[in-house]
Amino acid sequence: MTNKVIVVVGAGPGLGMAVARKFGKAGYDVGVIARNEAKLTALGEALQAEGITTGWATAEVSDSAELAAAVERLAGHTSRVDTLHFNVSILREVPAAELTADQLLADLAAGTAALLTALQAARPYMSAGGVVLATGGGTADRPWAEAGSLGVQKAALRNLMTAVDAGLKPDGIRAACLTVHGTLAEGTPFAPDRVADVFLDLANRAGLAGDDWRPDVSFRG
Repeated sequence: MTNKVIVVVGAGPGLGMAVARKFGKAGYDVGVIARNEAKLTALGEALQAEGITTGWATAEVSDSAELAAAVERLAGHTSRVDTLHFNVSILREVPAAELTADQLLADLAAGTAALLTALQAARPYMSAGGVVLATGGGTADRPWAEAGSLGVQKAALRNLMTAVDAGLKPDGIRAACLTVHGTLAEGTPFAPDRVADVFLDLANRAGLAGDDWRPDVSFRG
């Protein structure tokens, strides 16, 4: 029987690695995408060293063609995607009142709209029981004044994921945005491994989801 597959877009050493490892240990094959080739290779090789079947592809998430090609490369290799995890945030430390419209739109393109690029590339490989997950943040509710675009990204992402869930539900695919109300850090209630547990639980429940499924989920540690 073919293993389930997760593709993580925006895989770094923190939450992205924790999610990849958590799903890998649960029996998934793992595909990871990030823009820094050296760091991504190190992450992929570390997962392989733990016995997790892992592939990786580099892409700049704001480049739609690159991101779509990376997702299709990983999905095409396995011919399936059971979980797509969008784990992208653009931290631009510019106060909201000083943020230019072009800067805001650029950050939204990468931190929110790129979800659509990844989803549309993965969709031909997804079937009933699949799930689309996204990492949200507390700035959606309590904006950070010194990084004006971050809360806009996260609020828009949560809204978008609710709409995506409604659109995919008839095909048996669900979507959820996990709003993390705290700073990710080891040794705290917001340790990446703890957040990864929630994502795995959502993936496990997606195939059985009924009217109790919520596309807007909060994690408060």
